[in-house]
Amino acid sequence: MLLAKSLETKMRSVFSRIISHQVKMARNYSCQSNKKLVVYEFGDPKSVLKLEENEVDTPKGDEVLVEMLVASINPADINTIQGTYPIKPKLPGVPGHEGVGKVVEVGPNACGIQLGDLVIPNTENFGSWEKYKVVQSDQLLKVPSHVPLVEVCGISSNTSTAYRMLKDFVALQPGDAVIQNGANSAAGQNVIQLCKAWGVKSVNIVRNRPDIDKLKEHLKCLGADVVLTEEELRASKMFKTGEMTPPKLALNCVGGKNAMEVLRHVSQKGVMVTYGGMSREPVMIPTSLLIFKDVAIKGFWMTRWTRENRNSETRKAMLDELYNLMIDGKLKAPAHKLIPMDQYNDALESLTNPKGFAGTKFLIDFRLQVLYAVVSKVI
Repeated sequence: MLLAKSLETKMRSVFSRIISHQVKMARNYSCQSNKKLVVYEFGDPKSVLKLEENEVDTPKGDEVLVEMLVASINPADINTIQGTYPIKPKLPGVPGHEGVGKVVEVGPNACGIQLGDLVIPNTENFGSWEKYKVVQSDQLLKVPSHVPLVEVCGISSNTSTAYRMLKDFVALQPGDAVIQNGANSAAGQNVIQLCKAWGVKSVNIVRNRPDIDKLKEHLKCLGADVVLTEEELRASKMFKTGEMTPPKLALNCVGGKNAMEVLRHVSQKGVMVTYGGMSREPVMIPTSLLIFKDVAIKGFWMTRWTRENRNSETRKAMLDELYNLMIDGKLKAPAHKLIPMDQYNDALESLTNPKGFAGTKFLIDFRLQVLYAVVSKVI
């Protein structure tokens, strides 16, 4: 009992000193060291990505200083570093398309953004893999202060991709069905949850693997109606027997034979939307499906949609709905792992592996580094 009280007293002292230390930090950011990941040339991320430190800049004019809290590591980020993504940043540059941060200092002419605001990027190639960033205030979007950080961190990419694909190609009604491959991807897990929230049935296809039962259970906990392996889909007769209504919409992020098998099950005049190609195999469309089913084949790139709708009421309404779903606990972050910036190589090793992008999303949590450093200093 005495030991427990002693430990509790010590921990209270530690965290009190942590808070005191953070308050002091908040008063003078120019004295802080700024860590960032930098690329000087395109290539293998494990070779060209460098961890550097410099002084924190002071915002001027309409600029603000953002302290990044959490930043995503997405396939698009890896492709950007490799130089294969359609949008190429200026070099040297800091990678990272999305994240969430807090405004800790504002320039004298900054408009629409205030000290303490929680913000996400509103521009391409934001460079979110940096602890402190000075940016123009119009490059940010303010988000609700009580929205979960890990969830909102990925709202601009995978979450918005899932939302738009479900909204823009077929007028889905409650009771309609959607079929998707790559269902365990970050976008796929968002599709499942949005379908659940809107009363749309989801049929979800994943690759077979040793822990397939565990994966199926995870996706069903998110709201999936049906989860099948590719082999199980080929043998399934649920659409013919009426057990499941034929899907009006198919979502493809794999390509190859997998995409063709998914397309084979859509309804008359169904639509397949391709937004990725993880198999690196082309999408082959049987002539019979085009003629006798009158299926439509579409493509979707979230970056293009955002360019065309960056400040539109449509985008604002989408984000507001997504914020509310996150706050209500109906839209949770995909399976993920939080890592301090210093461990970025561990994420790269996993994500550039041929078996990477298998459902676990990596997030740089800048708060971890601060906590580790302060705890080690005060204990």
